[in-house]
Amino acid sequence: MKISNVFYVLSRLWLILSVCLLAPIPFSLYYKDGLHLIFIFISVGLSFISLFLSRLISAPSELSTKDGFLSVSLSWVSFSFIGSIPFIASGSIPSVTDAFFETMSGFTTTGATILTDIEIVPKSLLFWRNMTQWLGGMGVIALAVAILPLLGVGGFQLFKAEAPGPTKDKISPRISATAKLLWLVYLLFTVLQTTLLIFGGLSLFEALCITFGTLATGGYAPLNASIAAYPSQYVQYVIIFFMLLAGINFNLHYWALKGSPNSYFKNTEFRFFIGVIFLSTFVIIIVRFINGVDFSESLVRSSLFQTISIITTTGFITEDYERWPFAAQFILLLLMFIGGCASSTGGAIKNIRIYVLFIFIGNQLKRLFHPRGVFPVKVGDKAISEDIVSSVVAFIALYMLLFIAGVLVLTFLGENIDTSIGAVAATLGNVGPGIGNVGPVENFSHLPAIAKWFLSFLMLAGRLEIYTILVLFTPRFWR
Repeated sequence: MKISNVFYVLSRLWLILSVCLLAPIPFSLYYKDGLHLIFIFISVGLSFISLFLSRLISAPSELSTKDGFLSVSLSWVSFSFIGSIPFIASGSIPSVTDAFFETMSGFTTTGATILTDIEIVPKSLLFWRNMTQWLGGMGVIALAVAILPLLGVGGFQLFKAEAPGPTKDKISPRISATAKLLWLVYLLFTVLQTTLLIFGGLSLFEALCITFGTLATGGYAPLNASIAAYPSQYVQYVIIFFMLLAGINFNLHYWALKGSPNSYFKNTEFRFFIGVIFLSTFVIIIVRFINGVDFSESLVRSSLFQTISIITTTGFITEDYERWPFAAQFILLLLMFIGGCASSTGGAIKNIRIYVLFIFIGNQLKRLFHPRGVFPVKVGDKAISEDIVSSVVAFIALYMLLFIAGVLVLTFLGENIDTSIGAVAATLGNVGPGIGNVGPVENFSHLPAIAKWFLSFLMLAGRLEIYTILVLFTPRFWR
C-alpha cells in the first residue's frame, strides 16, 4: 500500500466535490439566503488543495486492493467533514458533531437527522443536504471512475470496495464504462422523476430535493412532515414507483432500457424482492384492518408506501407507523434488515443474501433426512459455489453481531432498548427513521455526542458493506 496513491485518489475526488459545491449557489441567489459566498469560498479552497496535491503527487501506475479500500473509506469520511462545513459556517448546525452526523447521514444515504425544524434551514443548505444523498446514492467513486480517466487505472479496486451488494456485475468489459452507464441510468431517472413531480404541483426546488432523496434511497425531505406534507395521491404514487426502481438492481434497469424488460422477471432476486414487498404489504393491510382501520385506497397506499420506503431503506414517511399495531411495526423492523437488491442504491443485508440464506437453511434440513445427498445452493438455474455461500452466511452473521454490539453500546450510554434497537437498525441499514425515541416523528438530536459519532461509524460501515471498514482495523491490512 502506498499512501501517496491514496492521497492522489483523494485529491481527484475532492476536485469533483468542489464542483458539486457550486450546485446550491443558484438556489442561494434565488431565495436570497446570502450563503452563496460560503459555497464559493469552500469550492475554490477545495479546488486549490486538490490541484496542489495532484501536482505534488505523481499519478499512480496502478492501485492495489489495499489502496482501494483505504481510498474509499477516507473519501467518505473526508467528504462528510468537508460537506459539513456549509452547515457549520452558516450557523444552521453550529456543532461539529451534529454537522458531521447530518452530512455522513447524507452521503451514506441513511437519512437520519438531528434537525428539529427542517423548514427554518436556508433553502440552499437543504438542497446541499439532499445533494449529498444523491451523490452518495450511486457512489462518488462510481462517478469518479465514470468521468475521470486518471482513475481508470485501478478503477476496479475502488468500485469493488464501494459498490453496495454482494455482486459487482459489469454491463461493460471496462469498469469505467460500467460506472458511466449506471450513472446515465441514474441521471435519466432523476430527470424523469423531477419532471413528474413538477407536473404534480411541486416547485423545482422541492421536486429536486425529493427526487434526490428517492433515487438515492436516502429519505431527506425539505419539509418537517416528510412526504406526509404532500397528501396528493399522484405525488405519493410517483414516489412509490421511483423508490421501487431505486431498490432494484440498476443493471436490470440498463438491460430493460436496452430493450430487454424480461430481464427483471428472469432475475431471481427481483422476484424475491417483489414477493417480500407484496407479502409484507398484504399482512400489514390485514393487521391494520383487523385493528379498526377502514379498508380504503388510503389504507392500501399508506401500507404500500411505508413498506417500500423501509425495505428500500429510503425512510420517507407518510404516517407515524409507531401508531400502527405492533405486528405491523415488527414487519417494518424486519424489512430494515432485508433492504434492497444488490447493485441498487438501497442498504441493509440485501435480498440476494437473504434468499441464499433461506436456500442454504433448506438444504441443511434436507441433509437431516438424506445425509449423503448433494444439495447445491442455486440462484435461478445456476448453482453457486460453497465459497460464495460461506461468504453470504459470514456477512449476515457479521452484520447481526455488529447490530448486537451496537445495541449494547447505546444501552450502555443510557438509551432504552427500543431506541437502541431502532437507532442501530436504522443507521447500520442506512434506513433513517427507526423506532422508540428515533422513530418516524422523532430525530437523533437528543443522543449524546459519543453516540452520534458511533452511529456515524455504523452508517459508513453499512454503506460500504462492513468488510471495507472493518478490514482497516486488522493488523494484517497495515503490513
